[in-house]
Amino acid sequence: MSQPTQEEVILAEQAKKEAAPGPETEYQGLSQGQIVRKRFFGHSGALVGLAVFALIFIMAFTSVGFAGIPGWWKYNHVDVSPLVNDGVPSVSLWPLAWGEHPFGQDRIGRDLFAMTMRGAQQSIIIMVIIGAIAGLIGAVVGGLAGYFRGWVEAILMRLTDVIIIIPVLLLAAVVAQMANRRDAAGWFSAFAASNGVVVLGIFLGLVSWVGLARLVRGEFLTLREREFVDAARISGASNARIIFKHILPNAIGVLIVNVTLTMSAAILLETALSYLGVGVKSPDTSLGLLISQNQEAFATRPWLFWYPGLFIVAICLSINFIGDGLRDAFDPRQKKFRAKSAVETGRHSSETAPSSAAPGATSTGSAVSGSPADAGES
Repeated sequence: MSQPTQEEVILAEQAKKEAAPGPETEYQGLSQGQIVRKRFFGHSGALVGLAVFALIFIMAFTSVGFAGIPGWWKYNHVDVSPLVNDGVPSVSLWPLAWGEHPFGQDRIGRDLFAMTMRGAQQSIIIMVIIGAIAGLIGAVVGGLAGYFRGWVEAILMRLTDVIIIIPVLLLAAVVAQMANRRDAAGWFSAFAASNGVVVLGIFLGLVSWVGLARLVRGEFLTLREREFVDAARISGASNARIIFKHILPNAIGVLIVNVTLTMSAAILLETALSYLGVGVKSPDTSLGLLISQNQEAFATRPWLFWYPGLFIVAICLSINFIGDGLRDAFDPRQKKFRAKSAVETGRHSSETAPSSAAPGATSTGSAVSGSPADAGES
């Protein structure tokens, strides 16, 4: 029986690879929405982040109530009660117990669980406002500048450069001070006095889109030169259709990831402002304000730091994991690496390589080994 030639072995391996199920056959017959959902729910990190954020969101907005709707927790962030066990947290893992004050109490007897849930509400509200405003403005400005170029790009990018040099922390402090003035006249002061967090979120959103606009512009500059955009332009598609139907779906991964990073940075910025005393003011509270108010009690009551800090870290990490999963789900160029199939392919290649290379290796080896001998004899 004759041995198969090397060309026959290579053709057989290519046929097996084409017959094996790949990303194209896996998503064959599915709509774009079904493909996005399948990719997202196949991302373990995104599912963990979604579960953690959903738990925090439900706890924060149902426990102490929101917008006049009462919650299921018996205390709120301003109620003062007698100290129980000197304010030590009553939660216990073994034996499992929740207790009267699971996160403990501060020095005057306020329930830390209620204050932490109220602070998480403020952080989530600011995060959503900043993410929506910055994402919308950044996508519009960056997309228009990257697609149309010319004078449109020059005007929008110079506007971006001007906003970049604005000291955001200083202006945010000024806006926060205006929002907390109770004696000022005017519609802005009246609105800001009762909606300080909303005003702060809107302002930070209006100055936080510049980095996103630059990234979207760069992505549009690359995609506008691709073949599918040229084909759509030749077929008579309008600029709006090319932008929203062809370019934006391919740039959605960059947009989503940077929006989630902006939202995480918004939480940290609000925390820093509240820690410096120019963010949320008493009698309201936030996660950063809780840390600032209890910084002197770090050595004696460390739980006043750990719980607000833990919620800040949990919210930021969960948002980043969700954004990473959405990027992988929306990116049409993203291919999932399959470790099991890669190992099986490598094992199959190592098994077929010796048999296919045996004839060539023998003749080559004899030729190579014969060359020095001939040279020595001559």
